[in-house]
Amino acid sequence: MFEKATNLPSSLILVGGGKMGSAMLEGWLRVGLSADAASVIDPFPSTDLTTMCATKGVALNPSLDTLGHPEVLVLAIKPQSLGDAADSLAPLADSRTMLVSVLAGKTVANLQAAIPGCGAIVRAMPNLPASIARGATGAYASSEVSSEQRATANSLLRAVGIVEWVDDEALIDAVTALSGSGPAYVFHLAECLAEAGVAAGLPADLARRLARATVAGSGQLLATSDLEAGQLRENVTSKGGTTAAALEVLMSDDGLAPLMREAVAAAKKRAGELSG
Repeated sequence: MFEKATNLPSSLILVGGGKMGSAMLEGWLRVGLSADAASVIDPFPSTDLTTMCATKGVALNPSLDTLGHPEVLVLAIKPQSLGDAADSLAPLADSRTMLVSVLAGKTVANLQAAIPGCGAIVRAMPNLPASIARGATGAYASSEVSSEQRATANSLLRAVGIVEWVDDEALIDAVTALSGSGPAYVFHLAECLAEAGVAAGLPADLARRLARATVAGSGQLLATSDLEAGQLRENVTSKGGTTAAALEVLMSDDGLAPLMREAVAAAKKRAGELSG
């Protein structure tokens, strides 16, 4: 059962109804955003998005002339599409509109240049578990964002999971590299674990099922336990046992930790390159 949110906007336009945009829209409606308050702009809406909008009563691709200036304008398109979309989107925002962007790498300066009419800007980076309301979002508010607008942004972002605010915009690229891209790292871990099981002699289907359940169960335990990840790891590890033998490999000088630092650094570097 989801609690209804406060501080929801009286008008909101979502630009981009892909996986992340659709997940956010579903979350907003779930916590109490009025369908009449929302409009979605997506030139190539998926069948799922079209069905959701029709079922919930959300306007999909209304004429831009009829929309006016919303209280909140949410950009959930590909970062590379901002330049092409800017001319049509710019008239939607005025100085009272809060722009919420989930575009990786696009800075406040980039967004101000693309949509100069807007004032307050929030950069946010949710991740794929937002689709099951278990997302992790990092957010940054420009100096123009009022306390009331920040509360509104927080309510919208919390509709799909936890929200962590940062005071330095530069940290959003690090958030993108860690939690924004992080689900892919976890999924790849499940792939690698299954492949290792096959190499150890297990049938492929069995290895995949065991790896998937292990990663999912461990994630759920991590989510519900008060213990730190390191303590949970120690709780699984008996001195001189099988887990300890495996961890000697994973925790060696050239093991998982340096590889993960390299991967996150590469993602952060790419996020910076996307600014333009």
